[in-house]
Amino acid sequence: MIFVTVGTHEQQFNRLVKYIDKLKENETIEEDVIIQTGFSTYEPKHCKWSKLFPYSEMEKNIADARVVITHGGPSSFIMPLQVGKKPIVVPRKYEFKEHVNNHQVDFSKAVAERMGTIIVVEEIEKLGDTLLHYDEIVANMPSGLKSNNAKFNMVFEKIVKNLIGIK
Repeated sequence: MIFVTVGTHEQQFNRLVKYIDKLKENETIEEDVIIQTGFSTYEPKHCKWSKLFPYSEMEKNIADARVVITHGGPSSFIMPLQVGKKPIVVPRKYEFKEHVNNHQVDFSKAVAERMGTIIVVEEIEKLGDTLLHYDEIVANMPSGLKSNNAKFNMVFEKIVKNLIGIK
């Protein structure tokens, strides 16, 4: 199953919702698709959808999904990362009246570059190819979120061992 979320921002994200529906219609996507459409006005014809889901259902959809596709809002792509998923992030763009500016483009690209844990698709036409090669793309990515606590504990342990003379 593929789960798509456009978040709860008050502007439409018809571009993503329509494109996913088209990929399902032409059978580029063969598995089931569930879309949270938010304030989009386009109603999918080939996918299960709801404007909004309760939080518990969002969690379940993300956990059950083979692939999660989100907009560029951090809350939407951090949630799948927390359960070990590598989300495909399609940032909202100002030119399509999907947001007030292009901060989602800039932010998602910066996260992808710095962390390497999300797949950013800026050009919607590349989404089908990204989905077809998803498993291969994910296999070449870092393992996930790094814990700063774990890193701190490792460094602290080395310091303590040096202080008491243990190597």
